[in-house]
Amino acid sequence: MYGPILRGQSISLEPPRREDIPLYLAWFADTQVTRTLLARFVPGEKQEEEWLERAASGEAQVFWRIVLQGRTIGGTGLHDIDWINRHASSGMFIGERAEWGKGYASETVALRTAYAFEELGLERLESESLVNNLAMHRALQKSGYREIGRRRRYIYRNGQWNDAFVFEVLRDEWEAARR
Repeated sequence: MYGPILRGQSISLEPPRREDIPLYLAWFADTQVTRTLLARFVPGEKQEEEWLERAASGEAQVFWRIVLQGRTIGGTGLHDIDWINRHASSGMFIGERAEWGKGYASETVALRTAYAFEELGLERLESESLVNNLAMHRALQKSGYREIGRRRRYIYRNGQWNDAFVFEVLRDEWEAARR
């Protein structure tokens, strides 16, 4: 399903739009953008359209586009939502390279995390990040995520194996940090 509009100070999270498909395809073709993503191959336009349709009707995920001053700059979501045990995985990317390093990832993680705990009633969130993605680690940590493990030789990129860190945040820890 698509998430509702969530407004932050600089960015908002809004439901994905079909007209953004060319943006996503360009970002997924940019190796600078995908070097820290777990996904590797560039989808076709039809694949992306089908993904949007599946995402709109799926009950185990919530997706948003990241919007800055009316422009889509990336995407984020909650995946593999387990409604019985109240946990989910999370992920995000900023596709517009000119917007990297400006705090939008931290704001995105904060909005998404608050929605997961306050609106969906989840108890635990998890996220993975390649070990060299320090900016993502900082964004997660600002919202209370902490590193709980390391997946060794998890992703093969640029002729070498890369490890990934696993981060988690529990609702009560997140609430305590917000007070």
